[in-house]
Amino acid sequence: MTPRFALIGVVTSDMAAALAFYRRLGLVFPEGSEGQPHVDAELPGGLVFALDTEETVRSFHSGWQPPEGGGGRVGLAFRCESPAEVDVLYEDLVNAGYHGELKPWDAFWGQRYATVHDPDGNGVDLFAPLPAAE
Repeated sequence: MTPRFALIGVVTSDMAAALAFYRRLGLVFPEGSEGQPHVDAELPGGLVFALDTEETVRSFHSGWQPPEGGGGRVGLAFRCESPAEVDVLYEDLVNAGYHGELKPWDAFWGQRYATVHDPDGNGVDLFAPLPAAE
């Protein structure tokens, strides 16, 4: 039997803020989850995205502390339908008050690419393949 990758977990200091951010990226969480200590969203293909509060993680990992200076808890990337969608989504998130770490640019590896931070300082990349050069 081979284990199968099944879950991406993110530790958050503010569940409501994290839910608002990830809902803007299209993840679906149960309504009223803002006060919960653990929340899951099923992703395409059966993968699960989970949010846990810092208090929840401390309750089962004694001595756990968030990383110094925020961030560094996980890195995530969301594939967009087009390079234009990267630009629109980046602007939407920045205009909503989220930190834009890297403005959209055409990366040398063939993608339109940008990075924003979620409310806990985790880098969230937005990308889409660039049209093939002719």
